[in-house]
Amino acid sequence: MSQTLPLIGIGVIGAAGRMGRTLLQTIRITAGCQLAAACESSDSSSLGLDSGRLTGSEPSGICIDDQVGACFHHSQVVIDFSVPQATLGYLEWAEKTATPMVIGTTGLDRAIRERLQQVASRVAIVQAPNFSIGVNLMLNLAEQAARVLGEDFDVEIIEAHHRHKIDAPSGTALRLGEAVAAVLGRSLESDAIYGRQGMTGARPPGSIGFATVRGGTIVGDHTLLFAGEGERLEITHRAASRTTFAQGAVRAAQWVVSRAPGLYDMQDVLGLRINNG
Repeated sequence: MSQTLPLIGIGVIGAAGRMGRTLLQTIRITAGCQLAAACESSDSSSLGLDSGRLTGSEPSGICIDDQVGACFHHSQVVIDFSVPQATLGYLEWAEKTATPMVIGTTGLDRAIRERLQQVASRVAIVQAPNFSIGVNLMLNLAEQAARVLGEDFDVEIIEAHHRHKIDAPSGTALRLGEAVAAVLGRSLESDAIYGRQGMTGARPPGSIGFATVRGGTIVGDHTLLFAGEGERLEITHRAASRTTFAQGAVRAAQWVVSRAPGLYDMQDVLGLRINNG
């Protein structure tokens, strides 16, 4: 006789936002998962609504509230796609309740990253700039291309997102730059060029350029360009729907609940980690 495995209770922070609603819908249709809590800011017009109403689904029995502590206490894992300062506060709750997290917030500064490392020494956390399976495969391809093409090719990264995105370049673009820089023995901190204007002179050898586009409802486009003498290689990923990010985040949530404390990313979740040693 087959044994029914217990459902994983997932809490969603920012449940009424664009990504939050997609997460609610994805959790609802994902086998082995159930919504445990749905949280919003105290000034949200969605407070008190049944979460099912936000996705046009049947009532779930889980209403939107602003009780962050309860969200962590009632969930086996919490998913957060919010803003950096809010994420910093949620890390305190993860540490206090020993609740694993999946974090898709981008634009984290050094202080928040250091705090993330501290909390991850006691709680399992998956943090990634992009939860798309395709983008994470793109990161692997970026490393392979950089390893083969080496110093003979210039590197440029072009990204485009919707008009509401508040950070630039995107976390995914920066992660692509970090992946290439690591293989080539460069430092993104010193070698990155973020936009160009005026009489810039010739391209500095070894630099990694970034170009940013913001407009409309673009979900997320990323192109990694290697330009050499007489040829160029472009690796491009285009997201047509936030569903791809939500599916990856829920997959990460299912994965992280059984992990030891540590800071993981989607390369770990998908088994794509490359040992560059």
